[in-house]
Amino acid sequence: MNRAYLEFFESAERKRRWNVFDDIPWEKLDRSKLSAMKGVCVETYCAEELYLPDYTMGGVELTREVFGLAWFQACWSYEESKHGLVFREYLNRSGLRSSAELAALEDSVAAKRWELPFTTYRQMSCYGALQEAATYLAYKAQKDRAALEGDLVLEAIFKYVSRDEAAHAGFYRTVVEIELDEDRAGTLLDLARVIAHFKMPGDGLIPNYQERLRISGAGISTRSFVQHGLLPMLRTLGTSRAELSAATAMLPAAEPVTVVADSAAHAI
Repeated sequence: MNRAYLEFFESAERKRRWNVFDDIPWEKLDRSKLSAMKGVCVETYCAEELYLPDYTMGGVELTREVFGLAWFQACWSYEESKHGLVFREYLNRSGLRSSAELAALEDSVAAKRWELPFTTYRQMSCYGALQEAATYLAYKAQKDRAALEGDLVLEAIFKYVSRDEAAHAGFYRTVVEIELDEDRAGTLLDLARVIAHFKMPGDGLIPNYQERLRISGAGISTRSFVQHGLLPMLRTLGTSRAELSAATAMLPAAEPVTVVADSAAHAI
């Protein structure tokens, strides 16, 4: 774990550091390219990122005794803090949200607490690998859309945040690989359980979350997530359909299965 974190951190320091105030071309903000849907999209992302204190608190509790994981949690929290801040800055500088509206958003986030969906760092590493991959895909889609529209500010924002998310997903995959080497059967069971229960952090916390994703184009389809997020991860981990199916069969029959899990079962 320690070596994996040091490699992650070195790459971050040498290749991925960016500044909210200096590296985003705020002076090129083009108001003719603003829209209500962009406001909903970025506000939804911002709200999800603003639960960072809860994410951090839960993560630290699980990882504090494992150096590489604990230090990754600290670094991850710093990087994710910039994501919420840059989305907030965009909403403010663009005028898509007023100061009062942003304050109300912050209050609504503070009124609810995000809870860890799983209880061990191995399960949460499986979850992190999936969640960060999904977020990367969503942010990359927004970057590509902004590039087509000539929206230089959003293109820059989503370039940096999607790059971070890809790196985070990569670290979590490495952790899962290490766990597979040490306890393949147990790790596969954890992975199967996470897939069966997977949902994004904002689902159930942010009001009208799914509707917001749909109307603003902020989300990605389950099909896209399975094809471009889940299946590539499974190939990287070297898991087979037979292995994962066997692990899934060991889950209690009463456990609910998400749409993602159902789609995965038909795809792998």
